[in-house]
Amino acid sequence: MTSTPSESGKSRSNDREPADFIRQIINEDNRTGKHGGRVHTRFPPEPNGYLHIGHAKSICLNFGIAAEYGGLCNLRFDDTNPIKEEQEYIDSIKTDVRWLGFDWGDREFYASDYFDQLYQWALKLIGDGNAYVCDLTAAEIREHRGTLTRPGKESPYRGRTVEENLALFERMRAGEFADGSRTLRAKIDMAHPNLNMRDPVMYRILQSPHHRTGNRWPICPTYDWAHGQSDSIERITHSICTLEFENHRPLYDWFLRELGVFAPQQIEFARLNLTYTVMSKRKLLRLVQDRHVRGWNDPRMPTLGGLRRRGYTPEAIRAFCARIGVAKTESTIDVQLLEHCVREHLNRVAPRVMAVLRPLKVTLTNYPEGQVEQLDAVNNPEDPAAGTRKVPFSKVLYIERDDFMEAPPKKFFRLAPGREVRLRYAYFIRCEEVVKDPASGEVTELRCTYDPATRGGDAPDGRKVKATLHWVSAQHAVPAEVRLYDHLFTRPDPDDVPEGLDFTANLNPASLEVLDCCQVEPSLADKGPEYRCQFERLGYFCVDPDSKPGRLVFNRTVTLKDPWAKIQKAKT
Repeated sequence: MTSTPSESGKSRSNDREPADFIRQIINEDNRTGKHGGRVHTRFPPEPNGYLHIGHAKSICLNFGIAAEYGGLCNLRFDDTNPIKEEQEYIDSIKTDVRWLGFDWGDREFYASDYFDQLYQWALKLIGDGNAYVCDLTAAEIREHRGTLTRPGKESPYRGRTVEENLALFERMRAGEFADGSRTLRAKIDMAHPNLNMRDPVMYRILQSPHHRTGNRWPICPTYDWAHGQSDSIERITHSICTLEFENHRPLYDWFLRELGVFAPQQIEFARLNLTYTVMSKRKLLRLVQDRHVRGWNDPRMPTLGGLRRRGYTPEAIRAFCARIGVAKTESTIDVQLLEHCVREHLNRVAPRVMAVLRPLKVTLTNYPEGQVEQLDAVNNPEDPAAGTRKVPFSKVLYIERDDFMEAPPKKFFRLAPGREVRLRYAYFIRCEEVVKDPASGEVTELRCTYDPATRGGDAPDGRKVKATLHWVSAQHAVPAEVRLYDHLFTRPDPDDVPEGLDFTANLNPASLEVLDCCQVEPSLADKGPEYRCQFERLGYFCVDPDSKPGRLVFNRTVTLKDPWAKIQKAKT
């Protein structure tokens, strides 16, 4: 699923009814011949953290639109803050975009590619009297800025001559001044109703090594100065971004107009918000730094690396992004919809296997000693082409401890003393004896008999059972650790906290449960990281990179229960 140009190199119009307002705009642009029919988008992440599910929406939108209209989509890193940016983040972003199924071809760009051009344009604005060097501190600039109801106050340095400003700016470029001592600001209007237009900072002094340019630039362009001009340099036709940039659009337009350069069309859409989730990079970084999680790719994190490690598929994420669409107003999506999309895809493609998370030993007293049978098991009932596999069956088995009760209530139909159940793909068994630990009274073993006439089916005499249990052969099972994940936060809105507290007050102390005595069927012994499967009756799971030879580690992706589907069914 890649974004590639059409054979003619021209964009094609979308013949279908547009699904959203962005495509309506593009269709109208193509109808009127704007941009010569070109459609050129970009995905412009800042390399100051890992991508999350909200970025996936933007990735699918930008690359998807380019593909639909036979256009191009660039990957551009807006790397204007060397203090927060790292190569690690750049590498992870490229990995995530490719994992989602998109390719930028030879169009990998960086805002730092344009530092020379941005500097020349800054000189032009100074020469035209539209920018000046300011000696106010950052705190003083904020104080002078004013409020929504009070106009700003002009800097005492606003009246410097063009010659003074050019000389000072060149000295800033030469590294003569200390960090934070001076800035270059656009000269617009300190009484403008839009605070972004009140003489915004274009350059600050920051003598910190840049990951690509080293120490060449002791001054760094601000995001607001670099972003729109980078779009212009790349001749982006439709600059698609989230709503928080709507108030910045007049500033971007002002810069482009004063420079007299190509002006992309900025279109804003509502960002993705999910229940039980935070999307702020600042908050995600804090979770990592304060060790509330095990890193950026912790399976509880909404990062694409975390979702991948948990077992989410790119197909499911793309389906989720398509289903929620794009809108102009902010809203919060129920995380159950995302989980539903994951279940839908895994149900179609994930092989079924048997695993026991909390083992209880079962000995078949009448099963021949030393005998092993290879039983046929269906790999995926949703996919007949997936075929079958062999599962070993022997005298000693493990079943789930929760599948046995010594004194069961009325509606408990699983195994109990004197009761018969079916073992999946195998036989009917009957519990004849319960063995307990003398000291604790805990059940340690069930001694059962099996009916050899019931292999793989019903009893010849017509008797029925009310439960079918999964199991593994104790002799052949592979030991495993299984990590059961829940929501990272206890409230749908993690920021809903009493005064004086922050979002970390809503962290879920039960977001991870580790089971270290699990047993899985031997077909899983050679599976590597990101292998996804369904543990029958238990949920969908994925092999974790922490796995070692002879010791598998699984992450639970999602449970089998689908609250979203149930809610939607009730609505209809």
